[in-house]
Amino acid sequence: MRRRCKRKIRFNFREIYFKPRGIPLSQLKEVSITEDELEALRLRYVEKLDQHESAKKMGISQSQYQRDITLAFEKITKALIEGWAIKIEKRLR
Repeated sequence: MRRRCKRKIRFNFREIYFKPRGIPLSQLKEVSITEDELEALRLRYVEKLDQHESAKKMGISQSQYQRDITLAFEKITKALIEGWAIKIEKRLR
């Protein structure tokens, strides 16, 4: 398996969990998304950059960027539909 290249993340995500209101976290299943996946979403939908520019800012290929954003959407959609918590996995720096 190829080693994963280090991605450039220019935003410090303060939150660790997002969850449905009124249900204790201990009672919820959870899905984890990485900072890389969240950064891909942020660049595309908050910063309004296209795929090429977003991938360039992260220091990865467009195809890897597309895989990251697709995986993030799949995880977030699952959490929203199933009522699960979303955990943002912080990477060690």
